[in-house]
Amino acid sequence: MPEWVVLRTFSYQHEAEVVRSVLEGSGIEAMTNSDDCGALDPALGLVRGVNVLVAADQLDQAENVLCAPPADQSPDPSPAD
Repeated sequence: MPEWVVLRTFSYQHEAEVVRSVLEGSGIEAMTNSDDCGALDPALGLVRGVNVLVAADQLDQAENVLCAPPADQSPDPSPAD
């Protein structure tokens, strides 16, 4: 069983789920965790945050995925001479 580490903390569950989905789409095992009293008090997520966790041995790979520019984004054009 992998050791899980926090990659990022978000204020909203939907933000964390998008990041989890991106990571899983890149082959990285990820999960979200929030202490919201078993979904009885979702507002606690605003205070405590929603964590995105990854396996410790995939942390660097996950950071690279999140820091990479979007695939459809063209690089900045070079200045005209």
